Amino acid sequence: MTDKAMTMILDLLRDAFEDAKLPPFYEAKKTIKKLGLDYTKIPACPNNCMLFWEGDSELEVCKHCGTSKWSSNKKKKQAAKVLRYFPLKPMLKRLFMCSKTAEHMRWHASESNPDGLMRHPRDGEAWKTFDQIHSGFSSDPRNVRLGIATDGFNPFGTMSSTYSIWPVFLIPYNLPPWMCMKHTSFILSMIIPGKQTPGNNIDVYLQPLVKELRELWNDGVETFDSSLNETFRMHAVLMWTISNFPGLGILSG
Repeated sequence: MTDKAMTMILDLLRDAFEDAKLPPFYEAKKTIKKLGLDYTKIPACPNNCMLFWEGDSELEVCKHCGTSKWSSNKKKKQAAKVLRYFPLKPMLKRLFMCSKTAEHMRWHASESNPDGLMRHPRDGEAWKTFDQIHSGFSSDPRNVRLGIATDGFNPFGTMSSTYSIWPVFLIPYNLPPWMCMKHTSFILSMIIPGKQTPGNNIDVYLQPLVKELRELWNDGVETFDSSLNETFRMHAVLMWTISNFPGLGILSG
């Protein structure tokens, strides 16, 4: 949907609901940026060979297959394929901006499990073994443990169009079981464009996420914990992937 169409819808809603305080669309977009909900557009090769990103951002054609970076639309110069990437660090830092959520991010370490039953991944052997191997990471319960899930779907639903778009989600497992698997806790990491499934080339699109995960594991990021009113260095780790078997095959290359 274009910005102009969205503005027209907001104008219609203002006419229908006189008491509603709806900002103009450009003001709403500025608010979203302040909340850390903005995304980065990264042009991609139409054949899923590479991202025009970092050192390759100035290239005009794919260095693998020679395909042009630009679409054939002569009226407006635009990339033929665009990855929407939501930077991870601002979203993880935002989990600690609310004091109640910040407390929940320590739940896995503060709550006991007296009967030994498994209700959450923290009760399993994989979690406990990780804690033993990486004691430095586990010494601060605020360090974030993540799972990743991705699959393709047709956004056009009932239409006959053949199209496959791939959202990539992250799940913060620090949260208690009644929170971590709710859709409101999911973190949208990126939207991999169609029309065709990326297949084994999905690793091309995962590069920005892998880079941030490496930085979060090795260096961390300064984060303010509103529940304890202090700043700490937050680290993160990707512990699991969640997918069906075809998706697992693609995700693992």
